[in-house]
Amino acid sequence: MRRLFIFGLGYTAGFIASLFEAHGWEVVSTGSGGTLAFDEEGSVRLALADADHVLSSVPPGREGRGEPLDFVLERYGNALRGKALSYLSSTGVYGDTAGAWVDESAPVGTGRRTARAEADAAWLALGARVYRLPGIYGPGRSILERLTLGRAHRIDLPDQVFSRVHVEDIAAGVLTGISAQPGAYNLADDLPCAQNLLVEEACRLTGTPLPPLQSLEEAELSPMARAFYAENRRVANGRAKRVFGWRPRYPTYVEGLAALARRQRDH
Repeated sequence: MRRLFIFGLGYTAGFIASLFEAHGWEVVSTGSGGTLAFDEEGSVRLALADADHVLSSVPPGREGRGEPLDFVLERYGNALRGKALSYLSSTGVYGDTAGAWVDESAPVGTGRRTARAEADAAWLALGARVYRLPGIYGPGRSILERLTLGRAHRIDLPDQVFSRVHVEDIAAGVLTGISAQPGAYNLADDLPCAQNLLVEEACRLTGTPLPPLQSLEEAELSPMARAFYAENRRVANGRAKRVFGWRPRYPTYVEGLAALARRQRDH
């Protein structure tokens, strides 16, 4: 039985673990839902020695707080050399492009996610498959939940465009890319679009009135939510399609939200 070792078994990595297990892999992991504690160094190193593939979804350290660039590489980097590796990164490494398309050849490190860009580069240098992810949505984490909680906003920024990806498509990408050549791969759906379109589709699916159209100031967003609107880009996914045949099951938000709404009704 092949073994996948996961650093950081959180929301997205949990879907990856489940898919690998369904395909006959044993999964060992650290994280909130993992089988080992990150600082159980002896046990972690023994498990790494037997792992056929290692995935990290651990975010970089926070700048200005004395934290390492990457917790995994800082502590276990010497045990990863020569291993088949995957790393979950972010399309935030591309920074703001004023709505223009970006692919893996675009420059990185110019935006607000400089620590992520540095960690991304460190994993690439180690020979990892680095999956750059845009906004992630899926069961329990989508505009449908925010709408129910009254936290959905329509912001009056007509030219603002975002890319996104369903969490199950990330898992499928990591699995299908397991034998791909190392390098950077964007895993995004086929239709970058304004966030307001998601809100409107969620309202249509649920019969909920549209939230009012507001300015950023009127919406009184949290600093994290406001930062979401600080960058504007369209993410191209052609390389993953060409190199290892990845195809998103949910190519746009329309299919993705419809599936989530059906799931909610069934439960």
